[in-house]
Amino acid sequence: MIVKGDKKIIRGWVTYDWANSVYNLVVSSAIFPIFYEASTRAVYAKSIGVSADKVDPGKVTVDFFGYQVSPSVIYSLVLSLGFLCVSFLSPLLSGIADYTGSKKKFMKFFCYLGSLSCASLYFFDPNQIELGMLSIFFGTIGFWNSLVFYNAFLPEIAEPRDHDRVSASGFIAGYIGATLLLVICLALIMGIDNSYTKVSFLLVAVWWIGFAQITYRVLPNNVYGKKPEKDYIWKGFRELKKVFLEFRQTVRLKRFLVSFFFFNTGVQTVMLMATVFASKEIEWPENSNKSGLIIAILLIQLVGALGAKITSIIARKTGNINALIGSVSIWIIICVFAFFIRTPNEFYTLAAFVGLVMGGVQAIARSTYSKYLPETTDHASYFSFYDVAEKIGMVIGTAFFALMEFLFDDIRFSIISVAMFFVFGLIFLFFVPKEERIIAPNH
Repeated sequence: MIVKGDKKIIRGWVTYDWANSVYNLVVSSAIFPIFYEASTRAVYAKSIGVSADKVDPGKVTVDFFGYQVSPSVIYSLVLSLGFLCVSFLSPLLSGIADYTGSKKKFMKFFCYLGSLSCASLYFFDPNQIELGMLSIFFGTIGFWNSLVFYNAFLPEIAEPRDHDRVSASGFIAGYIGATLLLVICLALIMGIDNSYTKVSFLLVAVWWIGFAQITYRVLPNNVYGKKPEKDYIWKGFRELKKVFLEFRQTVRLKRFLVSFFFFNTGVQTVMLMATVFASKEIEWPENSNKSGLIIAILLIQLVGALGAKITSIIARKTGNINALIGSVSIWIIICVFAFFIRTPNEFYTLAAFVGLVMGGVQAIARSTYSKYLPETTDHASYFSFYDVAEKIGMVIGTAFFALMEFLFDDIRFSIISVAMFFVFGLIFLFFVPKEERIIAPNH
């Protein structure tokens, strides 16, 4: 049984953000997208008999199962498929985890799946892109599914009054740890040899697995002493069904989740596709594309840690919903501004504002959902609904992003269309009641 507020347990829980955030930064946002764009451009340039620096990034296509497709479209769709699998798996496995008391075991499994998939990127070959993108597919499943069970520990280790602070501490640790490893990777790549790019993926895997062991040492596996009987898979599904029926009777929790679905779709789509957008649309000075993107990403990380702290303070003074309303409003402005930017300085300005609201909106959204949960021991099942909303949103967001680029042949229309998700999220935030209301079962 966990004693809420135990500082050792909270530090161990926060450490997992430090451990796994390196995947989200180095692989999803920074080094891999740049490596992917450069390697696919080189293959395309070779196929038409010119040097890579003479190729317009917006015109690059690669052979994908016999079709000539833009690499950014492939990347978007592979991510979408990964998120779709996560949204299918997480509620099913969460019901089993709650019934058997085995959240930590599931968390460890997906942690190892994600980190080993990341390590396999060392063998990525753009000439066999179908095989190489499997690493991204399974890495996506591992990273995001492990977070379902990780997030579910928050209401078990901290009192509601501390959820904002603890959640923000996790994101801050994640930003700092990920930035530290990114700097190490950049020192290897730029200071020694570009061939060390692939070594970065091995470092991420080792960092993720290694620091996660601190978390696993302090988090118990069976918080409520569950004693599962036989047929636990079927009974796990029944557990999920029971939680779903409870969830349907809530008003505040449901309305918040609807709002979260929309604004988080926007947040995650921007985070996942910003580097691809910038590499294609920003007018970088010759040979400065890579360094410029890295500077922007580091800026987002450093400001993100500050933003998470500031937003948690604002939430404490004005309330969580008001803090989210302010953050989502800024996101709308960011999307509109992104449509018009062309120069590196404009992109750096945009990156600073993204960092300011990125960490804050994620940390407060997680803690708000945790605060709004009813009295329950089925935290993994409840957080699976949060996760499904997040991942289905990411499926829709990345697929929509790819579709807009495909239809308009211009990625700028993709980025401005994301503003629509923030607008809907903002509207629904105004309909979240201050107090929970339970709908009678017979209604």
